[in-house]
Amino acid sequence: MSSSPIDAPQSAAPQPVAPLPVAVETTVFPVIFAISFCHLLNDMMQALLPAIYPNLKEELGLSFSQIGLVTLVYQITASILQPLIGLYSDRKPSPLALPGGTLFSLAGLAVLSVAHSYALLLVGASLLGMGSSVFHPESSRVARMAAGPRKGMAQSLFQVGGNAGSALGPLAAALIVVRFGQNSLAFFALLALLSCAILWQVGIWYRDHGLARLRAGHKRLEGLELPRGAARRGILILLALTFSKYVYLGSITSYFTFYLIHRFGVSVETAQFHLFVFLGAVAVGTFVGGPVGDRIGRKFVIWISILAVLPFSLLMPHVDLFWTSVLSVVIGLLLASAFPAIVVFAQELMPGKVGMISGMFFGFSFGVGGLGAAVLGEVADIYGIETVYTICSFMPAIGLIAAFLPDLRHPRSGPKEAVATG
Repeated sequence: MSSSPIDAPQSAAPQPVAPLPVAVETTVFPVIFAISFCHLLNDMMQALLPAIYPNLKEELGLSFSQIGLVTLVYQITASILQPLIGLYSDRKPSPLALPGGTLFSLAGLAVLSVAHSYALLLVGASLLGMGSSVFHPESSRVARMAAGPRKGMAQSLFQVGGNAGSALGPLAAALIVVRFGQNSLAFFALLALLSCAILWQVGIWYRDHGLARLRAGHKRLEGLELPRGAARRGILILLALTFSKYVYLGSITSYFTFYLIHRFGVSVETAQFHLFVFLGAVAVGTFVGGPVGDRIGRKFVIWISILAVLPFSLLMPHVDLFWTSVLSVVIGLLLASAFPAIVVFAQELMPGKVGMISGMFFGFSFGVGGLGAAVLGEVADIYGIETVYTICSFMPAIGLIAAFLPDLRHPRSGPKEAVATG
């Protein structure tokens, strides 16, 4: 080609794609594992913030409403920027934005390690959000570039890294931050440097090979048999399902430790361990959801994974500590299996806009999680923390609207490539 992939312009209308010297139908596992590991590091650093909420509440004398506002500032910063960054990179790819974005996370943790005022705490939270806003849409794009035919599996492997990092965050906080204090957050900021080094190499692959693979994949999706209005309706339904999932997950991530401490009288360390177990179940569910969606159809996985949570979420506010722990694991497994399928489903509804769609869904998940945390914090201050879980137990009922998702059918050349609904 006469110009490098990074400099090639992208117009709104699909352009003819010349034969490319890349094996588009191969799965590049080293790149997927690298981006998944960096997702682990990124989300572990991000998860340290809610994990140290009990310490910050005691040291700074914060109310539940103020804690909810910290979560809101962090997640809104990420959610507003993510789709904008994704849209920009669809038009002008920036492979080296991935290593550059890690510097925001480094700065955020450095500020949080010395944040002894509420204002500084908000600054640190916003910097963390900016780090996520760069990382998620670009790394999700890389996962699709490297996926080949296994798009659901690649998205699951990418996302499970983040969920594993989210699970390790509370454990790291219990073992290190609770013991050595808030200043120990500066140690975790060094992980951003490791992530930066790995993402630099990923960015080089992205520039030299990934863009060509992605554009060839877009060419194959041009024949998607779906009216434009149906695609928009599908995106709205998927966003509503994401809303139900992340408001519920936000209630557990931000307030589960307080709920366990208040209702069952456990220690902070024990409560954080239960949060770690729940987030570990979320990681397992995420890993399973994508490959299953590749095999039986993403629409079916979305329908089952979200709606099947409802009976368990309704039971959880009324059981003892043992069954609360068991039900939280079941809920985490089922609920998390939906998101890889949701993201890939949305990407296939709007081929050619992978960055914008990835940023929209990751950003929306952060945004509604933050908004939900702020509203639920107000509810907890007024009516008590147990009321929060009674209200949230009904959220999975929104999963009923998955029945109205459009069917995705692609024209294929051979019987082996025939794809089932979704």
